[in-house]
Amino acid sequence: MDYGIYIRLLREMVRIPSVSFEEEAVSAFISAELSALGIEHRRERNNIVAVNRSFSADNRTLALDAHIDTVPACASYKRDPHDPGIDDDIVWGLGANDDGGSVVSMIAAFAHFYERENLPINLMLTLTVEEERSGEDGSSWLYAPDGFLASSYGLPDWVIVGEPTGMRAATSERGLLVIDGTAHGVSGHAARDEGVNALYIALEDIEALRTYDFDRVSPLMGRVKLSVTQISAGSAHNVIPDCCRFVVDIRPTDCYTNEEILSLLQSRCRSELKARNLRNRSSATREGSPLLCATDALGIATFSSPTTSDWIRLTECDAIKMGPGDSARSHHGDEYIRVDEITQAIDKYIEFIEYLYGNTLE
Repeated sequence: MDYGIYIRLLREMVRIPSVSFEEEAVSAFISAELSALGIEHRRERNNIVAVNRSFSADNRTLALDAHIDTVPACASYKRDPHDPGIDDDIVWGLGANDDGGSVVSMIAAFAHFYERENLPINLMLTLTVEEERSGEDGSSWLYAPDGFLASSYGLPDWVIVGEPTGMRAATSERGLLVIDGTAHGVSGHAARDEGVNALYIALEDIEALRTYDFDRVSPLMGRVKLSVTQISAGSAHNVIPDCCRFVVDIRPTDCYTNEEILSLLQSRCRSELKARNLRNRSSATREGSPLLCATDALGIATFSSPTTSDWIRLTECDAIKMGPGDSARSHHGDEYIRVDEITQAIDKYIEFIEYLYGNTLE
């Protein structure tokens, strides 16, 4: 295999700004590159979907999924975030690690099998948009029970979600529940000890949330994690605030639904709690999954991931999360990925798929 093709592809992707909801240019570029490789595909709402030449509706399907959008460049960049550099061993730049390394490695693995005939299972490639902002036109639309994949090919049975995990396999990941809290009081003059201070109500509620005991402990993920991350109140130094707003970041496990967490916390608070959405559930690979059999057979280390991904949208599919790079580099200044991480990932994906092809999938 000519790994250089895919390293060059990643360098060119880094040069193209592709923050969430602005992926059209990078999507068009990747589409042109796939065409140059002879890979037929569809580009829908800037997502890219391809299936192997011998795709058969009678076969079950494995999908390789990665996202092509990025977060905005943070202030700590010392390098140009869209300059991949000329180092032989490193690709620098925004999105190189999260999630460009997975994108190009999965394209390479998909291309390796694309023309092969008589495959025992189908192979699908999905390159998605809006992952970093939980948008409606990315995996939420593609993988919905009545979405694009279901109506065009049928939903895949298994998915490898490409994220920077050092090619360890995450067999579970926490969900994400963001709650906006609003404490209501009565304004008054601070000098006359008037009113009801909404800030004090909020502080009492924040303490109740901070000390709340989620007594169900997941064998896979541990305890639910909760952090209050923002607070805002007051208009002037001498006015008792009648409103205080705060934000709660919660990382659920498989022991609680998001609806249940919201209800339990609201019962402890005077403040009004509203979830931004309840869809970002926790995920876990299904018991007895052939994906788990493959990780075990190939000696791939497994772990439980604290971060979310497209996996939260794959409600109908069995999945693991595995890709090149290091999650600690994501969303930081001077992001990078090593070339050898990509080449090793390509080989590992191919080995993984070969194992599945060579073993009965029940």
